[in-house]
Amino acid sequence: MSSPLALVLVAVPTVVLACQAGGWAARRLGQPPVIGEMVVGILLGPSLLGWLAPGVQHLLLPPAVLPYTSVLGNLALLVFLFLIGLELDLSSLRATRRAVASVAAGSILLPLALGTALALAMYPTFAPPGVQQLPFVLFVATALSITAFPVLARILTDRGLAATPLGTFALACAAADDALAWCLLIAVTSLATAGSPLDALTAFALAAALTAALAAARPLMKRILERAARTSDDLVTVLLVAGLLLAAWATDRIGIHPAIGAFLAGATVPRGGPAVERSAARLQAVVVPVLLPLFFVDIGLRTDLAALPAGQWGWAALVLAVAVTGKWVGAAGAARLAGCGWRWSALMGTLMNCRGITEIVVLGIGLQLGVISTNLFTIMVLMAVVTTAATAPLLERLTCNAPDLTTLAAAEPDAVPEGPGAAR
Repeated sequence: MSSPLALVLVAVPTVVLACQAGGWAARRLGQPPVIGEMVVGILLGPSLLGWLAPGVQHLLLPPAVLPYTSVLGNLALLVFLFLIGLELDLSSLRATRRAVASVAAGSILLPLALGTALALAMYPTFAPPGVQQLPFVLFVATALSITAFPVLARILTDRGLAATPLGTFALACAAADDALAWCLLIAVTSLATAGSPLDALTAFALAAALTAALAAARPLMKRILERAARTSDDLVTVLLVAGLLLAAWATDRIGIHPAIGAFLAGATVPRGGPAVERSAARLQAVVVPVLLPLFFVDIGLRTDLAALPAGQWGWAALVLAVAVTGKWVGAAGAARLAGCGWRWSALMGTLMNCRGITEIVVLGIGLQLGVISTNLFTIMVLMAVVTTAATAPLLERLTCNAPDLTTLAAAEPDAVPEGPGAAR
């Protein structure tokens, strides 16, 4: 029998090269690379490779190697969520805070309401044995309200829209949406892992205390990182990685998923330092393309489209319809009420529907906690892929022949005819 190291030495390059090929194919189709990586991760699982050639799948990804690749993939996931938190700059909300708050609230509240109604109907069919109704309903509703800030940023950047008024406004809304969604996720995971409501309240209070402690320690962190930067960038990178892992360990001890600790660490690290930016770029350049695909494959091995009963494909269509409607109507309607033009509002509804890897991460957390069943996990992964893949072509169509939306302006949506204030 091959040693675990030998198995890993075959599995890692197989997965990384396959996901790189998927990312290349996605770019050729005008999609962000993460779409190709997500799809390849699913195809390497039982949905395709395990169905067509189980012997090949067993050779490339034998069961003995999966615990090791899963650990490596989850470590990459922690780094990725740290980087998401680091990119989440809430200071961008100040310029148009009222319109941003309206769109973010609309894109959270309506999906939560529709998701709650849908989850109540799905509970008898899809809830795992022993899972209470409240955590199941809250998790499904929260999962339907997610927007993928990093994937949205990549789509806007690839099309040269990130620095336009449309791009800055959309990213500000997505940042606020993500912040609210992660707060909800903390509450849901506290409830799911606790034995009683009192335990859930205790876990949530401890998570809030950890967040406050990290925020209060920012001045100290800034001094430590500035002093480390005088030594070398390597020391800054080591301190950042150690900090995110310790924060993940702390939330794990509290009873909340370690991913939330990594996200909180990134959100509270002082920004703006050149050494911090360089270290983050190094992590982004190495860990994300090399190890994060292992997380996609871990998710893909749990996603089996072929095993989904025929009678549950109707539920899959309903989940997709509710997900798209809740986000689009909530965001577009809120933007319109805030005074945005019709096209601008339609763009907000389209962009807030981008779920990407953030949705996959949240669903993986729910599956690990046992809150959702494998079949529901498969349905919602399919929903995440479809809604994310639709974002880029819809954005292209809605911005076609609209130079006022795609031109670099003075950085304020108020200055754009279609932006906030247009309807007034």
